[in-house]
Amino acid sequence: MSTAWALVTGCAVVTFAIKAAGPIALGGRALPAWFASIVALMPSALLAALVATHSLANGDRLEVGPVTAGVLVSALVMRRTGSIAWCVISAAVTTAVIRAL
Repeated sequence: MSTAWALVTGCAVVTFAIKAAGPIALGGRALPAWFASIVALMPSALLAALVATHSLANGDRLEVGPVTAGVLVSALVMRRTGSIAWCVISAAVTTAVIRAL
């Protein structure tokens, strides 16, 4: 087996173990209310962290650039119109125009 397949198999086993740990540990009991409220907020926090690091990161340092401006314009358009299509288009156009300048 090659190194790549060993890595894929190892990741699959670890993922399975992590996913199985919850039901095994809880044994059919419900989560406490305080913990369930935290778990419900985790996807939003993760998405915000990914967007922030992607829009501000440039290799090994943080900087404000064309992508950051595109994300800002995209957020403003989303707030005003609620249209995902216009949000994506405005972000792409803003980023392209700033890079061309």
